[in-house]
Amino acid sequence: MKIVVIGGTGLIGKKLVHKLRELGHQVVAASPSTGVNTITGEGLAEALVNAQVVVDVTNAPSWEDKAVLEFFETSSRNLLAAEVAAGVGHHVALSVVGADRLPEGGYLRAKVAQENLIKASKVPYTILRATQFFEFVGGIAQEASEGQIVRLSPAFLQPILSDDVVAALADVTLGAPVNGMVEVAGPEKIRLDELVRKFLHANKDTRQVIADVHARYFGTELNDQSLTPGDNARIAPTRFEDWLSRSVPQR
Repeated sequence: MKIVVIGGTGLIGKKLVHKLRELGHQVVAASPSTGVNTITGEGLAEALVNAQVVVDVTNAPSWEDKAVLEFFETSSRNLLAAEVAAGVGHHVALSVVGADRLPEGGYLRAKVAQENLIKASKVPYTILRATQFFEFVGGIAQEASEGQIVRLSPAFLQPILSDDVVAALADVTLGAPVNGMVEVAGPEKIRLDELVRKFLHANKDTRQVIADVHARYFGTELNDQSLTPGDNARIAPTRFEDWLSRSVPQR
């Protein structure tokens, strides 16, 4: 099967390309660095020739509200139009659990706009919504830091290892389109402040985490349902503390 991975040189894309190639598929890793640009359209038609499935794991270079919306809308319109022209039979996209519940967040509004374009397209689709990645916890801490204080919501998350997201993506990519959403999450709920506290402690980072119900998470306040999956989510196996023990350099 020929599969084109848009964003195939990023964190998720590289791993997905490798996994699908291991399974014997012809996989194109498409990104501006490989001559395929979904914003300008450069190389898009050529990359999609004879493709049965396209997987979109692109991410915006800027998360500023206007820029991120323009990126996902322009990229998705160009990509979906090219898929219709090429006769692609399945569009797979990676999105975010709870995106539609947090309209104040500019990035999440942009992901919902992307999802809506996919739903309105003629291409059969599957949208995989994932929870927050373990690998991004350090960035969350940085975003919420004011000097030595890290102010974070105590709302629950159910974070996931990127490798487990890739496994779920591979499964939906090789399956039939569901023309709907599939959710994937890690095995445990953990409060956001506690998640970051564990990460900083493991890395011997002395910043102090303060729980604050009004602390904003990339522009929006959270509650316990904001970023946690529904009852029918696929549950990944890797626990945060197991990943942390493997990923933190031993001193």
